[in-house]
Amino acid sequence: MITDYKKIDLFGKSFLQKMVIAPPYRYDFPVEARACFLYVLSGDMHYRFQDDETQIPANHSLLLNCVESGKQIQSTQERQVGEVVIVTFHPEILKQIYQRELPAIVQPSNTISNQSSSTVNNDFLIQKYIEGLLFYFENPSLVSDEILVLKMKEIILLLAQTRESDNIQVILSQLFSPTKFTFKQIIEAHLFSPINVEELAQKTNLSVSSFKREFRKIYDDSPANYVKTKRLERATELLLASDQRISDIAFDCGFNDLANFTKSFHDKFGVSPTHYRTAKR
Repeated sequence: MITDYKKIDLFGKSFLQKMVIAPPYRYDFPVEARACFLYVLSGDMHYRFQDDETQIPANHSLLLNCVESGKQIQSTQERQVGEVVIVTFHPEILKQIYQRELPAIVQPSNTISNQSSSTVNNDFLIQKYIEGLLFYFENPSLVSDEILVLKMKEIILLLAQTRESDNIQVILSQLFSPTKFTFKQIIEAHLFSPINVEELAQKTNLSVSSFKREFRKIYDDSPANYVKTKRLERATELLLASDQRISDIAFDCGFNDLANFTKSFHDKFGVSPTHYRTAKR
């Protein structure tokens, strides 16, 4: 149940919202062409989509595209009051603000991904930004469109500087280029990237359990086994076709650790990468 609600509009659409929610509660995100930056001021919350949940503790944040149904935040403590600030990105307002050219963070991404949500690092500058918004919620008479445009540009700039900026670009760019990639396109594009199954699932916009079911249906194999096999097969090609160092080949094939690559290679082919190269040439 929402016990306190404040809203600030920009150009006739909701831009800033602040809510105090008493448990037990659930907040469903509306289905429309917009994205939301959600900052948890107090209370631990869960973001839920499909059968997957992400915990958002106090002073942490989440960015998500709101164009799919079923996305919601829920309380994690029966007696804990939750307080959140939501910054909303409407594509038409972004176009109005950035009349000449949209900033890079909302332009189409080169990443092949359908990811629609991402946690955002607990950044000091973002905390200060939220503190600044709280002042305007308490002093609405000082708010003007000019100030709100500056606050919009500020959060866009701050998000572009976080370590999750690649994921943020994928999510925000979907407001302007809603390209959907197939499951196989995403898998093939990231076979040799140093990412794990959980990260692959995020890029397909599926929970880990749903991702594994879909993967087995398409490839008749588990994600971990299929990806490792493809990476090792690629490694054999590079061992014979190039003079790259073994460590460089391991990295190029998606292995973060040379020892893990060497062990996996030996388990698969019965020899070390060095002996394989020597014997096959």
